[in-house]
Order: sequence, then C-alpha cells, then structure tokens
Amino acid sequence: MPQARLNARTLFISDVHLGSKDCKAEFLLHLLKRVDIERLYLVGDIVDFWAMKRQIFWPDQHHKVLQQILAMARNGVEVIYIPGNHDEVMRKYRHPDVASIRIQRQAIHTTADNKRLLVMHGDAFDAETCHSRWLSFVGDHLYDFLLWLNRTTNRIRNLFGHNYWSLSAYVKSQIGKAEEVIGRYRAASFRETKKRGLDGIVCGHIHHPELVESDGLLYANTGDWVENCTALFENHDGELSLMKYTFSDAQPARLSRFRRRRRAYNNAT
Repeated sequence: MPQARLNARTLFISDVHLGSKDCKAEFLLHLLKRVDIERLYLVGDIVDFWAMKRQIFWPDQHHKVLQQILAMARNGVEVIYIPGNHDEVMRKYRHPDVASIRIQRQAIHTTADNKRLLVMHGDAFDAETCHSRWLSFVGDHLYDFLLWLNRTTNRIRNLFGHNYWSLSAYVKSQIGKAEEVIGRYRAASFRETKKRGLDGIVCGHIHHPELVESDGLLYANTGDWVENCTALFENHDGELSLMKYTFSDAQPARLSRFRRRRRAYNNAT
C-alpha cells in the first residue's frame, strides 16, 4: 500500500554528513521523496568534507540524496543552504543562487504565525561551550568505535526486523559530561536569540534533537542523520515539531513525533 505523503510548510534538516560511513542516507532519501513542502533549510554539515579527506566514500544513496534536493529546488521548493563546519568550504559561495539553491551564512525564518527564528548551524557557539564536537569528551578513537558499534548493532537489528535504534546516542545520554555540554550550548543559543530580539533559534551541530521553550524563547535543534535521524517540521499554522525517522527492510517506514515540551532552564540567559 502506498504510504501517505507528508505535507508541511517548512522542513529543517542538518548534520547529514554525506560522505561519511555513518550517514543514514537511505533514511533521509526515503523522507525527502514523500514530503510536500514549500521551503527546505539545510542547516549545515550536509556533506562531510572532513570525513572525505580521510577516506573517499560516496555510495549511490549519498548521490541520490543530493539529486533529490536539487530536483526539489528545480520543482519550486525554496532551498536555503547554511553551511556548517564540516562543509565550511561552501561558505565562500556568496552568490544568491547556485543550482537553484541559495547559500548563506545565516537566515531569519518567519513562521506562519509570525514568529521570527534565527537559523544557523551552531558551530559559532563552540568558543562558549568549550567543546567543538562530541569527540572532545569521548575521544576520537572511542567515538569512531561507538559509531562502528552503532552500525554493527543496527545491521543485526535489521536482520531480525527491528527498526533503527541509535546505540551511540543512548551511550552519550548516559555520560554526564554530554549533558553539561548540551546545557551550555542551549544557553548560548538562548542568549544569542535574546540579544537579537528574535523569538527563537533553529540550529544543529551537536547531534542532539530538542525542541524547548524558556521565557518565551524557542530553542529547536534539528538533530542529525548519523545517530538520531531527526528533522524539524513547521506545519501550515506555524507549529513546529521534531520527527524521528526509523525503518527496516522488514517493516514499513515509520515517523515518530516528538511532542513540543515547555521547560525552564536557569542558565537560559
């Protein structure tokens, strides 16, 4: 039976890391082929040039993701590409339109209910968080091993018909240092939002999907397509929601909705 299409006003995705062995390109491709949207924000680290410096890895599914995005742009979807640190080479392109895709450092997105949101990758907050990546507190080799273990675990799960589950994200959630870094990053995001007089911020970078409010300000982190496989949607009424994407060969695609949560953080400002 054909699956229902997803209709939304805006889709935000980040940290895809095409060119990395850990990219879940097939998950994202499946999503992009079944969405009807007006606008697509690519919020950084779409292509992982860092990984490709170490080893060239570009399977067909990764190429198809790029082709799908280009096709969406040609067919009338407004595509805004905001490069991150792993694809910072793209930041030098300041032309308003490249292959029907607009490349810019940051953006201000106005939702359907007139909320103004800053859209940026988030690596600009590294100096304030004192941690440029997750590798800074788990170590390069341990993190690489964790991602390898994540791939292996999910290959086994797939054989038994289970949906994707991020072992690496679970392990990181058990590390106290991770929560500390997330808190500092979130606080830096809130401060930047308040300083600019905006209603909220949409970012990525730290591979931790989250949608929270504090003192009337919104913090939305789109997550990633390496561990969590999440995307941020805006519906036609301006409401935002995070969606987690999982599927296996034995089961149809499934989207799980994260509910918007209201929480107060003492360090938000």
